[in-house]
Amino acid sequence: MIGLELVVVLCAAILLCGVLAPQLRISRPVLLLACGILVGLIPSLSGIRLEPDVVLLLFLPVLLYWESLTASLRSIRRGLRGVVLVSTLLVIATAAAAAATAHAFGLPWGPAWVLGAAVAPTDATAVAALGRLLPQRSLDMLKAESLVNDGTALVVYGVAVGVTTGGERLGGGHVGWLFLFAYVGGAAAGALVAWPALYVLRRLTDPVLSIVLALLTPFTAYLLAESVEASGVLAVVVCGLIVARVAPRVSDAASRTVGYPFFSMATYLLNATLFLLVGLEIPSAVRDLSSTALTTAVVIALAVFAVLVAVRIAFLFLSAYAIRALDRRPEQRLRRMSHRYRIVGGLSGFRGAVSLAVVLSVPTTLDDGTPFPDRDTLVFVTACVIVLTLVVQGALLPAVVRWADLPAETSAEEELRLAGTTATKDALAALDTLAADLGTGPQATDQLRQELQLHLDLLAAEPTGNHPALRQATDITTLRLAVIAHKRATVIRLRDTQRIDDSVLQRFQARLDAEEQRLAPTEPAE
Repeated sequence: MIGLELVVVLCAAILLCGVLAPQLRISRPVLLLACGILVGLIPSLSGIRLEPDVVLLLFLPVLLYWESLTASLRSIRRGLRGVVLVSTLLVIATAAAAAATAHAFGLPWGPAWVLGAAVAPTDATAVAALGRLLPQRSLDMLKAESLVNDGTALVVYGVAVGVTTGGERLGGGHVGWLFLFAYVGGAAAGALVAWPALYVLRRLTDPVLSIVLALLTPFTAYLLAESVEASGVLAVVVCGLIVARVAPRVSDAASRTVGYPFFSMATYLLNATLFLLVGLEIPSAVRDLSSTALTTAVVIALAVFAVLVAVRIAFLFLSAYAIRALDRRPEQRLRRMSHRYRIVGGLSGFRGAVSLAVVLSVPTTLDDGTPFPDRDTLVFVTACVIVLTLVVQGALLPAVVRWADLPAETSAEEELRLAGTTATKDALAALDTLAADLGTGPQATDQLRQELQLHLDLLAAEPTGNHPALRQATDITTLRLAVIAHKRATVIRLRDTQRIDDSVLQRFQARLDAEEQRLAPTEPAE
């Protein structure tokens, strides 16, 4: 029954936090984290332990794959140099600084490096959940960074654990080879899985099977990479980026209509569950420490948290100055960001459940059978650092964004209008040819031409908002929504009076729902 109790409690907590977060004006991840801590205090659930394989093998591939599918490949290309720097050098520098800090407070070097590797990478799910206040350019770069840096951190973690347990040798060439193989092997595995997946997607006509394929793809990429000891994280990311680039040409409307809402719902639940499980782990970590060790662990956590923020901000400034000194091309100057951008970026390095999963995967014993040194301290400190980044940085970020007074970005809306205008103009130009090929009569063709021209007028009127055609379209949309509501009430009454079957109601209501969503689309919860 404990499994059923946990499912009920977690689902109830997700629902409650989703309702309360807007009313309390508290970030949903922070509220979920606090709720997880409270759930961890329930006696019947106090023995729950978050197995790392659950996150690394069940949660992480799907979440990373969806983030890759929705990432901006153009932004990644434009900022590729910065993404590479923060995903590799910054992760290594952060791990080293965190390890040195922990060692200064008494941790041996081996466990200290394990801690550094665990807290070094930012978390894609945390960034996606907490970074919505950021300008789109900054958010795109943060998401790209957090998609890749897990691979670097896992290599550092593997070396640190191997050296501590006695199963790994430490040498510059060996470590360099591990990094190289993790990246090259992971990217190759992702590409090898992406192309067969696209081949199958092109031939699928059932949208449900398309979702099954979308779920199978990231797990296959992760499994293939991990089976050769390459980076499963990078395999999923590369696979997702390739599929995102090609899929619009080979997938059909039915698959996209069903797939996007499914993945939005699934990633919402997975993200919320992860934050709850992070909070759930904290009470158990506290119980495993003595009072003296607990005090030391709290001090280490505070010190490491401060170092993480300081190293990130310093790296963003120093790397920018280095790039300016080495690259003086005119186009490089156009990419420069203000110092306030970097302060915002420095405070946006959230940690999440991936860090906790990494530290929970630390073996309990060394090769000689003795306990792994300070393992409980590592778990507690990592959990505290996650809490501090989510709570402290999450609370400070809105005020810092307001202080930075970053310019509003309208490029996405402008490009959306450009896409709509260009597509409509091309459709108008090709209308007669298409009608002739299909044998469509002139009356139907003229009616569609009028609709396309009206749509073009509405697109041109959007920036001003006061065009008569725009006001007329708004009135028509409002009236149509009222008519749909009236139709829905009518068919429900027919069902209630036994004049139509429930299955008929469901089919008819699905049509009304599709029309209503077309007229007034709603954004899924993040």
